[in-house]
Amino acid sequence: MYKIMLADDEGIVIDSLHFIIEKEFGDSCMIESAKTGRSVIELAENFRPDIAFMDIQMPGINGIDAMREIKENNKNTIFIVMSAYDKFDYAKEAINLGVLEYLNKPVERSKIVQVLQKAMKMIDGEREKRSNELLVKEKLETVVPIIENGLIYNILFQENFEEDISNFKNLLGIEQDYGYMGVLVCGDSQDGNHMTNAVGASVRVQNCYMEVREIVRGFFPCIMGALMANKIAIFIPSENEQLNYNERIEIIEKSREVVRKLRKKVDVAFRVGIGSVRNIHDANISYSEALNSLVDTTGTVAHVDDLPIGCKYADNYPIEIEERIFERVEKGDVNEVIVSGNSFFDWMEENYSDHKTDVKLKVLEFILWAEHLAYVSGGSTYYFLSREDYLPTLMELDTMDGIRSWFIEHLANVCRNMIAKKEEQSISVVSRAKIYIDSHYMKDISLDDVSREVDISPYYFSKIFKDETGENFIEYVTNIRMNKAKELLTGSDCSMKEICSIVGYQDPNYFSRSFKKNTGFTPTEYKESN
Repeated sequence: MYKIMLADDEGIVIDSLHFIIEKEFGDSCMIESAKTGRSVIELAENFRPDIAFMDIQMPGINGIDAMREIKENNKNTIFIVMSAYDKFDYAKEAINLGVLEYLNKPVERSKIVQVLQKAMKMIDGEREKRSNELLVKEKLETVVPIIENGLIYNILFQENFEEDISNFKNLLGIEQDYGYMGVLVCGDSQDGNHMTNAVGASVRVQNCYMEVREIVRGFFPCIMGALMANKIAIFIPSENEQLNYNERIEIIEKSREVVRKLRKKVDVAFRVGIGSVRNIHDANISYSEALNSLVDTTGTVAHVDDLPIGCKYADNYPIEIEERIFERVEKGDVNEVIVSGNSFFDWMEENYSDHKTDVKLKVLEFILWAEHLAYVSGGSTYYFLSREDYLPTLMELDTMDGIRSWFIEHLANVCRNMIAKKEEQSISVVSRAKIYIDSHYMKDISLDDVSREVDISPYYFSKIFKDETGENFIEYVTNIRMNKAKELLTGSDCSMKEICSIVGYQDPNYFSRSFKKNTGFTPTEYKESN
């Protein structure tokens, strides 16, 4: 359906256009008309035409001024000017207003039809474009929450976070490197610092999650995770590395309003915890702060900076370098640990070179914690006396260079030992698996049998076995069986059936096909050629 407005002070012109349009386009057009400039403007406001035939000279407001007024509220209207005045100034003004055609009266019927078809084609194109845009938007409304939840999941659990963070930022249009976490906790009511009937309330919230999401995003330009138990994790990007007092108060007030609106919408009680601004890589720390802030208060909204929890550092303390050191220790990244370790020591040397005892204590603190992480995540064995020389050695060091060397050497050794221990464990598992396979290949053994023997899940065993040997389990067993079959074919008098059974095959035909696939010969051809 196309809405067409006819604007002309001559009734015969309006009647003629009306007749031509109905004759050519039938019921596909809705037609309204007006004879004065003012009535045309008023009609356009209510009718909102797709196409407007405009005369230049009309009583009161002329056609050019009327078009200019109409375009203020109807930007998509396509104008076709019909005028008895062939004046350059009129034509120029019409072109400036984006008029589709400037026609001089009288106009042939075929020209009117042609211009209308052209206008309708443009309208159809715009409608299709708009429809496609809405379709894309609809799909994004489904996909974006999934991507946002992926980012929140990675922030909280740090799974492949370093590799994925750039992709998430690009997909979600996040330009900031910093942000703070919030946690939305729900229940039937608040009892002290916890919520009652968390399970029942979470079911009701899940049923209207999109409404909850819309309300929260109306106050904060945030990334929201899915409902987990009775909690929703939220990440709010920030331009600044920390918030000033006024910014913090504004966040708290917005959070209070969010709680009020959610309670009214969902009929569930909510609390909001807010953490401090962190680099996006460390946003999981901000989330822990948000949770802890709710534990330490009975308020509806709690901000970690208002509460006596967490650790405060002097303004110039390089907390990010410290966190990076231990993060890389856990990953066994020797090179990055050395770089970060030297950066931290540079800071100590620059600020506290006259306080060697304090520097030594800090160095010892770092090494002890790094080794703790290695014991927890690296599979190392803890020995009580393994550090008995640390303190005496450190106390004997007189220079900052000597302390630095001891510090960096021990940090690097922690990483190297973690890597070596993991490799040693993998090799040990694979070695035991090989021994088992070598002594059981003649039986119907499976990946599950071997993984059970070395006490590792089949999936993980399959991975480390392939990494260590370069072959998957089936390939390795098949090659052992084929090599044993070759030995028997050329160095024994065993029959083909006996050889088949000895190397672990029950079906001679299957054995023959496998042998040829592996060697390029049938068992008989191989025996004869050798």
